[in-house]
Amino acid sequence: MESAGLSLLNTQPTLAQLDSSPSRIDDLERCLRIAGTQLINSASILLQLPQVASSTAQVLFQRFFFCASLKDHSVLKVASACLFLSTKLEECPRMNRDLINVFHYIAESHQKRISKPLDIYGTRYNKIKNDMIDGEMRLLVALGFNVQVQHPHGFLVNYLQSLDLARIDGFVQKAWNYLNDSGQTIAVVLFQPSTIAVAAILYAAENLNVTLPQSTAWWQIFDASLSDAKVVIGLLQKLYETTLPKSLNIEDATLLPK
Repeated sequence: MESAGLSLLNTQPTLAQLDSSPSRIDDLERCLRIAGTQLINSASILLQLPQVASSTAQVLFQRFFFCASLKDHSVLKVASACLFLSTKLEECPRMNRDLINVFHYIAESHQKRISKPLDIYGTRYNKIKNDMIDGEMRLLVALGFNVQVQHPHGFLVNYLQSLDLARIDGFVQKAWNYLNDSGQTIAVVLFQPSTIAVAAILYAAENLNVTLPQSTAWWQIFDASLSDAKVVIGLLQKLYETTLPKSLNIEDATLLPK
């Protein structure tokens, strides 16, 4: 009999889905993915949510845009729907009013406008609320209600202990930061959490000049391939090299008029 327990694997797109994705990765769309996941992170901080809620929302955001086109959806609306759903999945719910006001504040700040708390009986408030609730349902339908997310952080802790790297000053934090940043890339959709954890270790070792075990292909013990881990590192490097255009429009996936 098969186990009814939760899988440690995340849903991944097939090669055909990657090839026909509505959101092919050109510069504008990559910037919009980064902007959307950064919005989620900013909102999570303002709402004082645990990191896991932000990370789950970022994964949902990245998955959604392998099913839908970034050019057909508001990054802001999808980001709010992803975080709205994530707070339920990770059992850290927030008042709808707080979510709505936080995303309104972020939107107004992005447009360089002064933000004031919304009237809960006002038209603007109710529009954002309806968009968020409708967006959550669209998200669930697009993902086939498969919203299980396994994060690499737990894997990283075990791997660092196994490799005796946790004792090295700054290593854990550096690798942990890479895991958090990976949510801004499509790595969280393309690769399993074990591979992302291995990539974080390799990248941290490279940047901190730490020598890793040379006598064995240790990453294979953790069910990861070196080539895949290097792809993850490349995606992180591309992220760090990217400067988002000031004219990026998070409302309708375009560049704002200058």
